[in-house]
Amino acid sequence: MKKIIDPWGAGLPEDYERIVKDFGLEPYRNDLPEENRLMRRGIVFAGRDIAAIAGAIKKKKPFYVLSGIMPSGEKIHLGNKMVVENIAYFQKMGGKAYILVADLEAASARGISLEEAKKRALNFHIPAYVALGLDPKKTTFYFQSENKKVIHMAYEFAKKITLNEFEAIYGSADPGRILSAITQVGDILYPQLEKPMPGVIPVGVDQDPHIRLTRDVVRRTQSKYKFVLPSSLYHKYTPSLKGGLKMSKSEQGSYIELPEDPKSACKKIQRALTGGRKTLEEQKRLGAEIEKDMVFELMKQHLVEDDAELQRIHDDYKGGRMSSGELKALACEKMTDFLEDFKSRLDKARKNIEELNFVKFS
Repeated sequence: MKKIIDPWGAGLPEDYERIVKDFGLEPYRNDLPEENRLMRRGIVFAGRDIAAIAGAIKKKKPFYVLSGIMPSGEKIHLGNKMVVENIAYFQKMGGKAYILVADLEAASARGISLEEAKKRALNFHIPAYVALGLDPKKTTFYFQSENKKVIHMAYEFAKKITLNEFEAIYGSADPGRILSAITQVGDILYPQLEKPMPGVIPVGVDQDPHIRLTRDVVRRTQSKYKFVLPSSLYHKYTPSLKGGLKMSKSEQGSYIELPEDPKSACKKIQRALTGGRKTLEEQKRLGAEIEKDMVFELMKQHLVEDDAELQRIHDDYKGGRMSSGELKALACEKMTDFLEDFKSRLDKARKNIEELNFVKFS
């Protein structure tokens, strides 16, 4: 039986290659120009219709990049950081960015009022995205609840999907999930109302069902809308510091939040699973089992920008010239620098929130 990957489930893919094959994804093969760190290092591993975006970039044609904010908490995580880094990359490549605040979904799925969702988005989530590298001058923001065009499209698109089709994509057909998913289809296609053009959605692979549903809707509404099939780009999960595939809020000490006190983050790093040997003598003689090391993976995904520097760390650690304690100390130093810089940028972004470009709906 084929495993269902869904945006709400706790289940995780055990093997990324199998996920690519089972769900008909395209492996990412360095398709985009001037790749960022995530693309160069294989952290971006798959997508849909990547060539359409690569072509738009190379030919300097219009395209957009879109992502949503779920304002359900007062903190975000390193997975959000990867999404923002990819959005920033596409902005740099000429894409117009759209950030929607999913306040309707927060209300229906999390019980958060529209007023509270708006407050959280303005006070924390949007400034956090700016602090992580989103260019606010090249970004259009809107709240789901205020965008009547998205809601209108959602009602229209609902007539194009059967219950059986929804269950086949998502694994269940809970009314709240149906409403949420179809609204997100409207969000994904909203930038094309002005003019049909390619668009890319950079997300975790658990969001692929939304992309599949949207592409089905585009095919079924061609006679009216002439929408272009949206593309997607998927990044791997940031592993749990304790060795699981994904950092999980349910597992204490397995994940690093944003913002977080650097001392707290360093304690988690010190307790993280490593590939270092049992004794220093063994480590010097055999070197680390680097493929098992969560601290090195953290540095690879988030903390070391320079490829040559990462290669030196890899070679020293794997070659026995660096101990796991030394690797953790280096990771702690880099994480401290990152968290302090993030906090400073967050404070600055909060002061400039009124300068952002929010869509005004009549």
